[in-house]
Amino acid sequence: MKGHQFYIVDVFAEKKYTGNQLAVFRDGYKFSDEEMQLIAKEMHFSETTFILSDIPENNGYDVRIFTPASEVPFAGHPTLGTAYIIQREIIKQPIELVNLNLKVGQIPIDLHYKNGELDNLVMKQKEPTFGSELSINALSTVLNIDSNEIDNRFPIQEVSTGVPFIIVPIRTLKSIKRINVNTEEYFRLIKKTQAKAVHVFCPETQYEENHVHVRMFAYYYGVPEDPATGSAAGCLAAYLVKHRYYGQNKIDIRAEQGYEIGRPSLLFLNAEETENKKINVYVGGQVQMIAKGEFL
Repeated sequence: MKGHQFYIVDVFAEKKYTGNQLAVFRDGYKFSDEEMQLIAKEMHFSETTFILSDIPENNGYDVRIFTPASEVPFAGHPTLGTAYIIQREIIKQPIELVNLNLKVGQIPIDLHYKNGELDNLVMKQKEPTFGSELSINALSTVLNIDSNEIDNRFPIQEVSTGVPFIIVPIRTLKSIKRINVNTEEYFRLIKKTQAKAVHVFCPETQYEENHVHVRMFAYYYGVPEDPATGSAAGCLAAYLVKHRYYGQNKIDIRAEQGYEIGRPSLLFLNAEETENKKINVYVGGQVQMIAKGEFL
């Protein structure tokens, strides 16, 4: 192909045309920083990734991630989606592990197969850090819900496994579905926080086989609402373990996301706090190939 080869995949998707869309470019080394940002804006998915070389460096593939507004050091669905493309289009044979070298550091992705075909991918995220706690009144104002709809048994807290998120516990599915972000209050809030995105969750779900229903809002990054957010899911997994949401030091759960914007998604969250208080976080899901083409 004479142009720049790229692929479109759906990540955290049980079938095509669900989950979170991602564009992956094979020859990222040919683009300047400005061109990468312009292409990400043109694609207008939550993120677009650029593989800088088909040849591993330090046992991993160098990759950069851009939202329509800026470059980010880490994001979940781009990590899984890019690993999928590397296995399928570059390595072209079954392999159990792919490492991505991102701005946040090297992220390992385990690849699992079914009947000889790549079935799902699981990434081990960076060890979580827990930041400041925020007030219920501040977040109820941002989310346009009553303060009593936020579960006051657990904190509203900034958590990061590479990118920080404000984790907000909501009591009911009805409440989480009627959230309508007050963008003026949102931007006022994030001036004072390290985290620039808000991740809300509740224990009620649309499907009984799932455990949490989640939504994620990131206007700061040019993403009003994300269909499926692997980086935020890792933060949520760590939060659930840290605060013993289920009364134990480990979780293995299914999170549903994206229903409010017509992109139903499924994420697998696994986390455990060890005896030395370290929390290991894993997030996984399926990837579907949608299209490939060229940028001229």
